[in-house]
Amino acid sequence: MLVLFETSVGYAIFKVLNEKKLQEVDSLWKEFETPEKANKIVKLKHFEKFQDTAEALAAFTALMEGKINKQLKKVLKKIVKEAHEPLAVADAKLGGVIKEKLNLSCIHSPVVNELMRGIRSQMDGLIPGVEPREMAAMCLGLAHSLSRYRLKFSADKVDTMIVQAISLLDDLDKELNNYIMRCREWYGWHFPELGKIISDNLTYCKCLQKVGDRKNYASAKLSELLPEEVEAEVKAAAEISMGTEVSEEDICNILHLCTQVIEISEYRTQLYEYLQNRMMAIAPNVTVMVGELVGARLIAHAGSLLNLAKHAASTVQILGAEKALFRALKSRRDTPKYGLIYHASLVGQTSPKHKGKISRMLAAKTVLAIRYDAFGEDSSSAMGVENRAKLEARLRTLEDRGIRKISGTGKALAKTEKYEHKSEVKTYDPSGDSTLPTCSKKRKIEQVDKEDEIIEKKAKKAKVKIKVEEAPVATEEEEEEEEGVLVVEEQETSVKKKKKKDKKKHIKEEPLSEEEPCTSTAIPSPEKKKKKKKKRDNED
Repeated sequence: MLVLFETSVGYAIFKVLNEKKLQEVDSLWKEFETPEKANKIVKLKHFEKFQDTAEALAAFTALMEGKINKQLKKVLKKIVKEAHEPLAVADAKLGGVIKEKLNLSCIHSPVVNELMRGIRSQMDGLIPGVEPREMAAMCLGLAHSLSRYRLKFSADKVDTMIVQAISLLDDLDKELNNYIMRCREWYGWHFPELGKIISDNLTYCKCLQKVGDRKNYASAKLSELLPEEVEAEVKAAAEISMGTEVSEEDICNILHLCTQVIEISEYRTQLYEYLQNRMMAIAPNVTVMVGELVGARLIAHAGSLLNLAKHAASTVQILGAEKALFRALKSRRDTPKYGLIYHASLVGQTSPKHKGKISRMLAAKTVLAIRYDAFGEDSSSAMGVENRAKLEARLRTLEDRGIRKISGTGKALAKTEKYEHKSEVKTYDPSGDSTLPTCSKKRKIEQVDKEDEIIEKKAKKAKVKIKVEEAPVATEEEEEEEEGVLVVEEQETSVKKKKKKDKKKHIKEEPLSEEEPCTSTAIPSPEKKKKKKKKRDNED
């Protein structure tokens, strides 16, 4: 019987010398206590060594998946078929594949497992030509390779390159802005009008590098960089420029700065293309969902793609807005609705009132895409495209909700209501303009008098009622006293009325005396007035 034994160094095929001892399974381990005893039971027939760790990894991954490697096929055809003996295999699935493809009889039983355990314990003595150090190094390398394979980790999916690339891209943007600002300000002393005519920074630097001094603009050809209208405007502005004169050394230094700006901007475009390619290779679904820059910033913020895959959707939604979150929690205000994900195109194209809702839905779908990219076997972006289409459809329904109304059945869309402008025309009320009283002083005095009379009458009636209740049976003397009291009260009231009438007459006579002042100080008596009236009547 032959035994197939796989090691990290290569394939080994042993020949069993004494098959009778294999029948005692419980005591088989005693036969492998020393290398001398082990050599009496099994003997190495053939050893196929691996050339490197990659070949070992390919062989072991094939064995784990129940497949036969090309190298193993050659060994089995050459040795086992010629021997015409059964083959002991540690894996029953592998034995079935060997029997099916190579038509070899394979054995798998508890006895074979014990035999494999004994060979493994005395492997250094049974396989000559392999040093223990080499065996240990190959074991360690193969273990690392297998663990990477099991996690579906490949060298192409190294996200540290993305982290470094996006950080460098942000640094380049800052440096470019500083350089361009300095260049415009520096050359603006010599030719200030050029900065207003040419708004693009790269074109500005290229024009400056090509021409230099403003005197050269009249003879320079800028048709490659600028359109004809702008070129004519630049040349006209150069002739009447208000800038100061500068030396050739100053122009030379400015041109050096322009070359730096142009080189950095070219390198930035190259780096952006590199970042796009790496993102499509490592995280294609995330790239489709949120774009290259936002996806790369999310990975850089989390540290790696695997760390980002461990975050929840709510965490990914506010990733990058940690300061605002903790400030809101401290002050007990509303927490932020979005962080880095705000710069995604789907969030940017929504209306302000729907931004929070879309960012929440986008974060949920993005987390699915991140986990699919991190742990999935497939590297296509089909899932990302499908989820993005769903989000776009949801966005359209949210935007159209205010315009369209769904009918009762929910199948057909109802017609939009006709708009009618309803405006209430308000007229001007002039009653509030006048600050003068509506009634005259005379009327006011008459009203006051009437109110006083009514109050006095009510008081009299109340007094009479009280006296009647106190003395229901009154004597004649009491009645006479009451009558006297009533008479006195009536006289008092008549006196009061006369006084009030006199006041009214006095008020009426005052305006008359103001209008027609009389020379005599004496007031005419009522008898004289009557005589005058009689004389007038007689004359008539």
